[in-house]
Amino acid sequence: MEANKRTKKAVSLESIVFLAVMGGITWYLASTFGMIKMINTAMNTAYSLLMETVLYIMAITTVTGGIAGLLTEFGVISLANKLLNPLMKPIYGLPGASAIGVMSTYLSDNPAILTLAEDSSYKRYFKKFQLPALANLGTAFGMGLIVTVFVSAIPDPLGRTFVPAAIIGNLGAICGSIVSVRIMLRFTGKAYGVSAMPDLSAQDDTGMDFENIRVIRSGSIFDRMLSAALDGGQEGVKVGLSIIPGVLIICTFVLMLTNGPGEAGVYTGGAYEGVGLLPKIGDKLSFLLTPLFGFRDAAAVAVPITALGAAGAAIGLIPGMVSAGQVSYNEIAVLTAMCMCWSGYLSTHAAMMSALGYQEMTGKAIFSHTIGGLFAGISAHWLYVLYAALFH
Repeated sequence: MEANKRTKKAVSLESIVFLAVMGGITWYLASTFGMIKMINTAMNTAYSLLMETVLYIMAITTVTGGIAGLLTEFGVISLANKLLNPLMKPIYGLPGASAIGVMSTYLSDNPAILTLAEDSSYKRYFKKFQLPALANLGTAFGMGLIVTVFVSAIPDPLGRTFVPAAIIGNLGAICGSIVSVRIMLRFTGKAYGVSAMPDLSAQDDTGMDFENIRVIRSGSIFDRMLSAALDGGQEGVKVGLSIIPGVLIICTFVLMLTNGPGEAGVYTGGAYEGVGLLPKIGDKLSFLLTPLFGFRDAAAVAVPITALGAAGAAIGLIPGMVSAGQVSYNEIAVLTAMCMCWSGYLSTHAAMMSALGYQEMTGKAIFSHTIGGLFAGISAHWLYVLYAALFH
């Protein structure tokens, strides 16, 4: 048996607790829907999400993946990295090399930073206490390009564009990332000291100077363009496929807790019907949600809740809310910031901290990033208020 594999008794207390919780949730939904209609709604919602949302997101991830491949191949990302380098130390308290992690995760997803962090050539730029904060930094920008392009392309009932709101959301995510990383560095600085260097493995050291050298494909410029675009698109397809479980499972469950009954006020077993629980909870919290995030409709709280588990699932909720008039420009800015900054961190942080070799700091990383994500949403709201005051 593998040394790091966890085991438990075949039957333990958690078996009973899990069964009780699942039974309670099922009873609550079935008592409202009716058992057969509950099952039909779950299946119909999942199918509708797959056909109308997942395939659309996959198309976006494929195109953005191709663009990202081209930007990387021809040094645009390296140029952006050079421009960001002088900002990383004073703003984040991290070396300039961490800017590479920002760009890599923004173009793909949270775990992209692990590829860098596993290389001793990259780790040598960091002190030991700085390395765990890479999980927070990378997660804050994970799926950034995909989220930004997706929300920018959502049709606006008023005929305007959501691009300014998406840009403001990106600025909010940056604010949240700074808070998350800075809090994490306080924890790690106390735990490891601020002068100790990380353990470097000569076997893992590629000898590459990540800040000044980039790897390119062989062949002519046309060959490199074609290969970069197709390889990037292929990676986009993988990202699109990887979000299917999150969108279908998490989104279906959240929608069933968020939406109300069918058009006639009765449950028919159709897609997108629900029990309206989350809006009721949101109404109770409106005294916080309105001043902090500017939400006009409590249903919007479903998006950041979903983003805790999967950013792809979270953004899949937004078009329907826009069509229903539940969210508009301010909410788009806030939701973009929170989907980017949180981007499923509850489902990835533990694995990322383990891969970095700092499992003992997982709780601190999650706490730091929770605060960072909330700050991202608050920042996006007030940045939008400032934008609206200046340009409207």
